Amino acid sequence: MGPWVRMSAVSTQEPEQRLVAERYRLRRQLGQGSMGTVWEAYDEFLRRPVAVKQVRILADDAVEEIEELRERTLREARAIAVVSHPNVIILHDVAREDDEPFVVMEFLVAVSLAELIAGNGPLSTEQAAIVGHAVASGLQAAHEVGVVHRDVKPGNVLVCPDGRVKLTDFGIARNVSERTLTQLGVMLGSPCYIAPEVASGGAVTPQADLWGLGATLFAAVDGHAPYDPDAPALETIGQVVNGEVPVPDYDGPLRPVITGLMVKDPDTRMTLREARELLLPLLPPAGSPVHESLRLDPPSPEDARTVVTKPVVSVEAPTERGAPLAAAPGPLPFATRQERLPRRAPLVTAALAASAVLLFGGAAVGGFAMTRAVGGQEVLPQSPPPASQQAAAPIRELAPRTADAATLAGEQGGTFTVPVPDNWVKFVEQRTAKTLPNSTRVHWVSPDGTSELVVERFPNFYTKHTVEQYLRVLSSRTPGYRVVGSTPLESGNIPETAVQLTYRSVDFAEDGGPGSSGTDVNRTSIANILPMDRDLWVVSVTVPIELEDTGRRGLFARIAPEFRVLTK
Repeated sequence: MGPWVRMSAVSTQEPEQRLVAERYRLRRQLGQGSMGTVWEAYDEFLRRPVAVKQVRILADDAVEEIEELRERTLREARAIAVVSHPNVIILHDVAREDDEPFVVMEFLVAVSLAELIAGNGPLSTEQAAIVGHAVASGLQAAHEVGVVHRDVKPGNVLVCPDGRVKLTDFGIARNVSERTLTQLGVMLGSPCYIAPEVASGGAVTPQADLWGLGATLFAAVDGHAPYDPDAPALETIGQVVNGEVPVPDYDGPLRPVITGLMVKDPDTRMTLREARELLLPLLPPAGSPVHESLRLDPPSPEDARTVVTKPVVSVEAPTERGAPLAAAPGPLPFATRQERLPRRAPLVTAALAASAVLLFGGAAVGGFAMTRAVGGQEVLPQSPPPASQQAAAPIRELAPRTADAATLAGEQGGTFTVPVPDNWVKFVEQRTAKTLPNSTRVHWVSPDGTSELVVERFPNFYTKHTVEQYLRVLSSRTPGYRVVGSTPLESGNIPETAVQLTYRSVDFAEDGGPGSSGTDVNRTSIANILPMDRDLWVVSVTVPIELEDTGRRGLFARIAPEFRVLTK
């Protein structure tokens, strides 16, 4: 569900000893995030320790958000349940208490490969081969039953003191036969490990996991990710899509495996079977003390600490912090990544497959505002430069772009053309919500992350929904929402009158809502809301309020009139 999470200091106090489903006694809290808690628990029926993932449901959560949290929890459980392999974390049960799911998994004392690399530096060839062969084996088992992991990286590989290797964190995994559950803010892999075709908004296939495996092996033998984890997420994505494929400094026998997996064309990547065949001769004899040179001992509780990622936005997110991340496969090509840890950082105890829920978090920007954070980096910065400096930045020449707003749920059509500044970065995402139909959003973001063009399509919007419903949701879910102007547009034979809407919104500072000590950022959005046959289209430009005039005259006035739907 989310990336590997370093646990908070393990509490020595006894919790409430809650008994879940008359079977699982919650003993102590191992970690928690804004949307969930992981417990060390005891199975009183089978008399064994287990890990229990509890999703936190807040009283003021909207019904659709609660349902999406439940679906996300069950999605991870279903993904793991159908994969039976010693290198994949074990799912024991999904218990229900008061109609809420509790995912019960094996209790595993382990550290992540990311922690091993941070604490020990590059692994030896034998050590890396063990990890690579185990992960390849687990992935092959998953692919054989139709599950794509979608976020293979060192943080999602667990290494136990006894040498066992487990692939975990199937929260954004998807069975190819399962319906899509997607939301604004879903992240399809960490920027440093994401496959190029996914980063550019293409389909996610099993071949994406092959790239992730190659990038993970790259990090294992070189001691660092293939791309700079401290670089802005959009910059990294641009390098993944358009740059040369990195080559490891390591020059040993694992290099052909890495270069064979990290190939831009997914159809020409080395297969998992081929990778395993190359890795097999590099494995040490069974029982060899290969990991003795690595620090695998868990730290004392007082040494453990928490790493908190920056939040991302979720569809129709409430204005409070803590809205859920999506579980689904939309093409939005980023994922929150962990804060980079110093090499001296102590290793972590009790690493659980259930740790994913700890990273649920939401920034308070309504479902119809922009994506504010990708890959742990702000797409739209909290503190924009002075207006005078921003106004000095020239708007690049516009070039016509053709894009596809078909949905993964099967609605076809949706091809359109729109002029876009030629240096803006494109990504695509799909969203599911109960109050409105599924939609596809095509984003173009300026290089500095301050401005964005979005084309959103709601297929089959009519006749069950109205523009008024759309505006009502927009109003209730956008922080600081205030209409500046609304003007009817000339329209032909369409279900409703088209509208041009100008509204303001606020990105509240990182530490809270209105009145917090940080710097709030005010933004202006200009949108054409366009009913067309059965569909609703929304073409919008959002800029910092200081650039409102430039956004309206220099961007929106040049872009919106040229928008054309090519296939309905």
